[in-house]
Formats: sequence, structure tokens, C-alpha cells
Amino acid sequence: MNLTNELAKQRNRDAAERTLMAWIRTCLSLISFGFGLDKIIAAIDRAAASGDVQAQRGVQLVAAGFVLTGVLAMVGATIQYRRELRRLHQNDYVYREKPQLAAATAVLITLIGVVALLLVAFGAGP
Repeated sequence: MNLTNELAKQRNRDAAERTLMAWIRTCLSLISFGFGLDKIIAAIDRAAASGDVQAQRGVQLVAAGFVLTGVLAMVGATIQYRRELRRLHQNDYVYREKPQLAAATAVLITLIGVVALLLVAFGAGP
């Protein structure tokens, strides 16, 4: 067992844990934003008694998109973290490129934004 290698592995484990914590914060923000968006719009609609079902469905779709993106990103981050820890326990650890979870999350958020834009542009937004 080489002390230099073990210290490098410990730094990588610590980095993986910090990355997971960052993903937890990001996913919690996405889930909270989606949930809050739905609840705020529902409260506004109740106060205004507008009853515009189409607008409510559009907001629910966008809100659900944020929540789903947060949940999927959290699952992906947890899987990625566990895989990295397993790899670090091997004696022949070699860095490999891994799927870009951040890029996939950015694509999903972009799609949510496009859906929101279309809903607003075609009158289905609040």
C-alpha cells in the first residue's frame, strides 16, 4: 500500500462527497422551486377565482418538470457517487470520464424553459 496513492484516493473520496453535497443542494432547489411554483400559482388562482384550467395545467406541467428534473438528477448523482466510491476502493484506480450529469440536467431545465415559453406564448400561462 503506497501512502501517496492512499492520500490521493482520500482526496478523491472527499471531492466525490463535496460533489454529491452540491448535487443535493441543486436538486433540493429544483424540487422546492417546482413545488413552490405550483402552490403559489394555485393560491393566486384561488384568490382571483379565475378558474382558468388551461393555465393551471400549464403551470403544473412546468412545476412537475422541475420536480422531476430534481428527482432524476438526485438519483443520477447518487449512482455516480456510489460508482466512484467503488472504483476508489480498487488498487488499480484510474480516472475515467463519466457521463455528464450536469449537462443532462441543463438540457432538462432548458426543455422545461422551452415548454414554459410555449405555454406563455400560446396563452396557456398564468
